Amino acid sequence: YITQLGRPIWDTLNIATLGTLIAICLAVPVAFMAARNTTPSVLFVRPVALLVIVSSRSINSLIWALLLIAIIGPGVFAGIIAIAIRSIGFCAKLLYEAIEEIDHTQVEAISATGASRWQVMAYGIVPQILPAFAGIAVFRWDINIRESTVLGLVGAGGIGLQLSASLNVLAWPQVSLILLVILAAVMISEWVSAKVRGAII
Repeated sequence: YITQLGRPIWDTLNIATLGTLIAICLAVPVAFMAARNTTPSVLFVRPVALLVIVSSRSINSLIWALLLIAIIGPGVFAGIIAIAIRSIGFCAKLLYEAIEEIDHTQVEAISATGASRWQVMAYGIVPQILPAFAGIAVFRWDINIRESTVLGLVGAGGIGLQLSASLNVLAWPQVSLILLVILAAVMISEWVSAKVRGAII
């Protein structure tokens, strides 16, 4: 039976990884719009960015998955989008806090050379937040591995779908094996995450 779990666990890893990549790509502009020192407008743009962050973080990925399954149907794609939507707020919040805590003397020095706004961001801000950015991405990926294992219970693909099928027929040996596989996947992801974050820091 364990040979049948290869594809579901691969789907779970893909859900977590692709969901995290999409979230990171979308979280970066949201974070820059939310940070006081980089937002185009404190009165208009920043509140919208903060609303996106709060909305994303307030709703659990399982609920996002249920909503998406109702809209686009069950499957891995719904799981990826659910993970991405849930992760945007988490990543953007930590990233905009990192942006607000940068050393402003570097930014002022680059601005004094007559650099444009984009050049200031590229050479004065981005290099300072890159370690935090990488750490946030890996940390969220680790969390998403755990979250994606249960999305299949509501039909969003991955090993959770196999777990749901085994639970429905009360196949306890299969359930136990699936739980062991999930535990192994989570432990490996935590080890990888710790190693990568340790290397970055």
